[in-house]
Amino acid sequence: MNIRAALTVAWRGLMANKMRSLLTMLGIIIGVAAVIIMVSIGQGATAQVTERIARMGSNILMVRPGTGFGPVRGAAGINTLTLTDAEAIAALPLVENVAPEVNQQATAAAGSQTWSTTVKGTTTAYIKIRNLETTAGSFFTDEDVVYARQVAVLGPTVEANLFPGGSAVGKTITINNLRFTVVGVLKAQGGGMGGQDQDDMIYIPVTTAQQRFSGSKNVQVINVQARDAASLSTVQDEVTSLLRRRHRLSDQKEDDFNIQNMTAIMETVEATTRTMTLLLAGVAAVSLIVGGIGIMNIMLVSVTERTREIGIRMAVGATSGAILSQFLIEALVLSLAGGIIGLFAGFLGSRLIAMLAGWPAVIAPGSILLAIGFSALVGVFFGYYPARRAATADPIEALRYE
Repeated sequence: MNIRAALTVAWRGLMANKMRSLLTMLGIIIGVAAVIIMVSIGQGATAQVTERIARMGSNILMVRPGTGFGPVRGAAGINTLTLTDAEAIAALPLVENVAPEVNQQATAAAGSQTWSTTVKGTTTAYIKIRNLETTAGSFFTDEDVVYARQVAVLGPTVEANLFPGGSAVGKTITINNLRFTVVGVLKAQGGGMGGQDQDDMIYIPVTTAQQRFSGSKNVQVINVQARDAASLSTVQDEVTSLLRRRHRLSDQKEDDFNIQNMTAIMETVEATTRTMTLLLAGVAAVSLIVGGIGIMNIMLVSVTERTREIGIRMAVGATSGAILSQFLIEALVLSLAGGIIGLFAGFLGSRLIAMLAGWPAVIAPGSILLAIGFSALVGVFFGYYPARRAATADPIEALRYE
């Protein structure tokens, strides 16, 4: 038989037992759909985290107080960084911008509306480092920082809760009972790396935050933007040397600060999510193996049921190779049909998860080719033994079979 005739015979054989064929394909359908969904979710997670980090800037260092090991990392009361440290870092030749931070939870109020949020004290360089834009008004000025003026820039979440249906620019709000004038509202940013709402924030001059809230000259974070990504490692080494000199740390003492490299964080996140994606895809691929075993079992049943047919075909001149090809093609058609149905199920499942959970689903062509190719391989691998058994049957015994 030629390939076309073999495909026709295989299809007729499968259609003769539609329900059994569908149930046999179910394992392949579930396996292919699971592989596509898992890979798409994993790649979507990578894309989401990478996009958030890229939005923050890949050529950024974040300097924090504390050694960076154990419970002292980021702990309250660890005060080793100051505004003068930030000014000294800004003088380094490869540094583009520096923005210190002082963060504090506070309650803001406007009229009868109140809202608990994060107040971030910083400088005008912060808007450049984080690529922020205003939709109304403007960010506060260097002069506001110098004179510690009580001006504020609101995130859109804060504006929506304090001024529902109205504009906040030019209005007065209170933050922990201190009056501030709203000079601008920022464009929506969405979630941050830790899932925090970056729009639920109020920005004020760092000097105002220190004088009115913390009562300290220390800062919690110093954001350092290098001129380009290529000079980031050099800037990190220079910042480390500078702060060790300024803090009078001997060679025997460890750093009293820690530096986070956004490029290194991005690479670590990508590697981690890639590993998790492969792990999830591997677990999902087990369904394909189970589906392959189901195909082998059904094909063995089919060979047994059609023993007399096999004997007749051999008696009229069919070769062992033709019989082998016929049953292999049946197994291949089963697995490929299941793979195609699983492909559509995986596509719909990925979109559904993205819609319900708000999690991006990236369906890569590679995952589609992998799932379909693997399903075809499963069909050939698990279909070979039943096909071989049919091809090696004794024609006389087959004709006698009832």
